[in-house]
Amino acid sequence: MAGKAAPEPAVSVRRLLRERRAELKLRLVAGRTGLARAILQSRVQRPGLALSGYFEYLRYGRVQILGVSESTYLQKLSAVARRRLLARLAACDVTCFVVTKGLPPPRELVQAADSRGVPLLVTPLESTPFIKRLTAYLDEQLARRAQLHGVLVDVFGLGVLISGESGIGKSECALDLVDRGHGLVADDVVEVKRIGDTLVGTSPLLLRDHMELRGLGVINIRDLYGVSSLRVSQRVELVVDLERWEPGKEYDRLGLQQESVDVLGVDVPRLRMPVAPGRSLAILIEVAARNHLLKERGLDGAQRFAHRLEAIIAGPAADGFRRRAEPVAGPMGATSRTELLRPQAPTRRKAARGRA
Repeated sequence: MAGKAAPEPAVSVRRLLRERRAELKLRLVAGRTGLARAILQSRVQRPGLALSGYFEYLRYGRVQILGVSESTYLQKLSAVARRRLLARLAACDVTCFVVTKGLPPPRELVQAADSRGVPLLVTPLESTPFIKRLTAYLDEQLARRAQLHGVLVDVFGLGVLISGESGIGKSECALDLVDRGHGLVADDVVEVKRIGDTLVGTSPLLLRDHMELRGLGVINIRDLYGVSSLRVSQRVELVVDLERWEPGKEYDRLGLQQESVDVLGVDVPRLRMPVAPGRSLAILIEVAARNHLLKERGLDGAQRFAHRLEAIIAGPAADGFRRRAEPVAGPMGATSRTELLRPQAPTRRKAARGRA
């Protein structure tokens, strides 16, 4: 889906200390000159293989965790071997080291970190809870982001992104949905970030709570409809693409065509909805949201209708339907169609004839 992609996110060690020092109980021990080093991945790494000499397995951009196992191994080495090993480890362009469980970092590691400008941090937390908290923070901060042109609305708990060309009526449709009790997330610009395989949409801070309508200007939804009409964020689960109605163009009549659009590498179901005078887009989007929720539960009305029709056409149905071919006059002349008829009840005259 067309959108403006954001640059690859990164978190510096300085920012990590500024924003999560208290929660993660972090303390800087050495390597102050390297606080600008960037954390590029939310997954941390425990450098066990590197301490065994396999330095090629170190991954750039990850936080290196030294727990009880790594500290115990280093204590068993001689001072000379430990100094040589840690000096080589610090020279591998490591982002930062974190020693967990309040263990005192080896003196040789402190010297190597100061020499190479690699931040060395210490926390009293054990490795597992520390990694869990750090990963949650980095997942949020390092999520891929994009800005999409459209309106994001919470419809029955389903995040519906209304897209389409400028001036087609996206904001008016969203306003109608808000008036019907649904929640507005973002108008005009939707900031989408990917967390795992989930897309979460929010509004830019400047545009939050506001909507722009041609002829009215900018309105404040919070003031007009109250705080319950707004959502801070919402998952993007369905895209409804508004298109201008084109006479003669073929549109999906049964709903069996399944389309999707790629947003930050995630396939999101998409519906193409033609816009024409007299069509209530708000009601149609409500129905689309209800239908999508039913499909997620395994109830696909279009598929069930198609299977029922195929079963009837294939042969006599158990419910008593029969087929009859009739000529039909059309623009191309007489053609044949299959009409479904119920069995006719016998008339009184035929019944009396049978008794005679």
